Amino acid sequence: MVPDNSRSTGRDARRLTLMALLLAGTAMAVPLSARAQTVANSAVPTTPGVVAPGTAAPAIADPQVTGTVSADDLSPASDEDLIRLNRREETVDGLRARIDPEDDRAPGVRIGTFTLRPTISETINHEWRNDGDTKQNRGYLETGIGGTLTSDWSRHELTVTGAGVLQNNISGEGEEEPRADIDAELRLDLWDETVARLRAGYSFEREDADDPNAISNARTQSGVNTYRLGAAIERDFGLIRGSVGLDLDRRTYGDVELENGTTLSVEDRNRNSGTLTARVGYEMSPALIPFIEAAVGRSTYDLRQDTLGFERSYQSYATRGGLEVDLGEKLNGELALGYETYRFEDDRLSDVSGLSVDGRLNWSPQRGTDVLFGLSTGLNPSTTAGVSGSMDYALTNIITHEMRSDLVARLSNTLIIRKYPSDSRSSDETTWRTGAGLTWDMNRYLALTGDVSYERTTPDVGDPTDITRVGVGLVLRR
Repeated sequence: MVPDNSRSTGRDARRLTLMALLLAGTAMAVPLSARAQTVANSAVPTTPGVVAPGTAAPAIADPQVTGTVSADDLSPASDEDLIRLNRREETVDGLRARIDPEDDRAPGVRIGTFTLRPTISETINHEWRNDGDTKQNRGYLETGIGGTLTSDWSRHELTVTGAGVLQNNISGEGEEEPRADIDAELRLDLWDETVARLRAGYSFEREDADDPNAISNARTQSGVNTYRLGAAIERDFGLIRGSVGLDLDRRTYGDVELENGTTLSVEDRNRNSGTLTARVGYEMSPALIPFIEAAVGRSTYDLRQDTLGFERSYQSYATRGGLEVDLGEKLNGELALGYETYRFEDDRLSDVSGLSVDGRLNWSPQRGTDVLFGLSTGLNPSTTAGVSGSMDYALTNIITHEMRSDLVARLSNTLIIRKYPSDSRSSDETTWRTGAGLTWDMNRYLALTGDVSYERTTPDVGDPTDITRVGVGLVLRR
């Protein structure tokens, strides 16, 4: 049989075509690889996630890594995006951040380069109060709204957190206690291991009827407004770490509504305060950093003298020494011991001085269990004639435990010790609060909550006050 040369010729032509395509693909791959290396080398060196030239790329555990460049991103538009400071955080595949299917949190709302996670809650509560021989109880609705707004920039970070609560009595008698709090912090990643932080905040609360400065015959205590501003700069000098910060705040007090229907002005308590703090730490290891800290401040009242004729403006001085601990998620925080002094302008007011204990420690003994310890020391200026104020020590402990993936239990305890100078006419007192609660996540958007708490205030002189609260409600998250 005569061979069919046309079939052989066709097969040879196809082989030649395939070889040509392979050679062309190899030739095109070389410039593309060179271009990818050029873009990587031109990236901003301080951008997190960018591998420096000549170093091995780290293993990527999270697919949403900031600053990672893929071949699909090598377009003129993305080249221009690389040099923007506040660009949207990128992922390996260049797509927008996706929700982790194993993350039970609500996804939040995308607003440009920010993620907003709002929450709304509604609870029904009952409160029993025993103040000596006086007993009160009330039922009330509590409406809460809060959330966090977080940037997803590859450099710098802005975080805004806020929460507010309104109470409405539906039965019985008792004072409603609205409160609100909002804070914002802008972290600026500057040059050469230098970070700047700018802070601003506002808080509102109703003065506690059990506070020593509360008006005894008031139907509604004073509303307290606090405005905060702060700035700090932190820098690492090898093993030495230093920081300097300035905090300013203004506190104003609203009128008190008395039982007879009249109002009482307490504007003589309005004041401005400023504190300058400096810290130096030494890095013994990445996990242990001992430090020393010094602070000086001044508080100036709007009125030179209060209604009783006392000049209550004061200066404050503090020194502390402590230890920062960072053992990852298992254990982190800091603890500091020191001494604080508050000196008043009026010679008739004694200085308030004492040992200070401040710190915050996060401990996770096992997966799903988190323990928080908090310690703080501060001055509570007095309004009583001849009394300067008290040194308040607060110890807080909060334990959260995941009983199941959708059921979380909480246990909290707070101890406040109020100490006056030895020559003061006011008596020391102790306040203890304890509470427990459960949160059942019906889904990532809706949760059912239940809480019970007990509070007891015991002065050295006088009758104790007991408050018991129970409540149940719903929380809606987005």
